[in-house]
Amino acid sequence: MRLAIFKDWLSKVGQALTRRGIDETLLEELEETLLAADVNVNAVQELLELLRQEARAQRLREEGDVRACLRTLLREWLGEPVPLAVSPEPPTVYLFVGVNGVGKTTSIAKVAHRLQRQNKRVLLAAGDTFRAAAIDQLQIWAERLGCDIVKHKEGADPSAVVYDAIQAARARGMDFVLADTAGRQHTHARLMEELKKIYRVSEKALGRAPDEVLLVLDAVAGQNAIRQAEEFTRALPVTGIILAKLDSTSRGGAVLTIRRQLGIPVKLVGLGEKADQIAPFDPDAFVEGLLGGE
Repeated sequence: MRLAIFKDWLSKVGQALTRRGIDETLLEELEETLLAADVNVNAVQELLELLRQEARAQRLREEGDVRACLRTLLREWLGEPVPLAVSPEPPTVYLFVGVNGVGKTTSIAKVAHRLQRQNKRVLLAAGDTFRAAAIDQLQIWAERLGCDIVKHKEGADPSAVVYDAIQAARARGMDFVLADTAGRQHTHARLMEELKKIYRVSEKALGRAPDEVLLVLDAVAGQNAIRQAEEFTRALPVTGIILAKLDSTSRGGAVLTIRRQLGIPVKLVGLGEKADQIAPFDPDAFVEGLLGGE
């Protein structure tokens, strides 16, 4: 979970501060580097202003002091770790949302595998009925993992699939339902209305809100990931983010922006293609990777 692009930034900070303290030229350099790391403009300006204030107040001169200051600021932005919710009354239901290509179906499989390792009984719901390939892909994962799956034909009502999955989970004594949803672009109005319907139907079937609405984002998407988060949170009460493909990028500043501006915690990170390559988001490890020497 390292953002290598920040190492050059930190080096600039340390070198420049030992020469001249923080000045506007340095702040412009930092701004360019932060933007290149996918932190958006508003978040960059806020972070630099905070850094400016702290540097002046504490008279920061040494690189180690700057590291400590940045570590504190970024750690505050990320907040405390937030685990996945588990209902005391099974089944616990997670709805997975996100655009096509972000790794949503693979993330569902990874979460299923993680729960199975905790001796939980998991049922998958193939709620992306707009694409036959999505149903087939989830079926393949279900067979590979040994999970139950509820699916309908391509073009069926996605809400009906999720409703049937919840009922089946109750009847079969399942602990968790992991529901896939349609993955068309976040700007597609019909998709967002369909997601709202899935949420309402799930709520009716459960007698409570779904336990998690997990937005899957691609770590390489940059500013587009922020836009996706904004659109999906307008339609649904997103409770957490799964940051997929984190292993394939040295960037990731979008995480800071989303957490700071939208208040959505990153709950899991995908670190590869295999079923076991997923882990809870560790903000301390993230910050240490960001500012650490290696």
